[in-house]
Amino acid sequence: MTVRKNADPPAQPRRWSADVTHHSDALDLEPDIFNSDDPHRIAESLKQSAERSTRRKAPPFRSAMSMLVFYINRAGRALSPQRRKVLDRAKVELRRVFGRQG
Repeated sequence: MTVRKNADPPAQPRRWSADVTHHSDALDLEPDIFNSDDPHRIAESLKQSAERSTRRKAPPFRSAMSMLVFYINRAGRALSPQRRKVLDRAKVELRRVFGRQG
């Protein structure tokens, strides 16, 4: 029989990415905005947050898009295909609301 020297249970993994989404140093996000089913609402909220922020280091469009992409990348496989589709459409909407078609 093998006896573990450290009998403490393993520590819970730290969810630093969730903390960033909830407590961003650059943007004050609307609560649960990434759970919205309306891509336009997500884009408008991110735009408003980025334009109001005095702590961001990049231009508003870049800060807003970075936060959206960060959320998508950190959620990874946990995103359902439907949620991924809404968030991908939010990226297109974000470009549109900032006047950056291309």
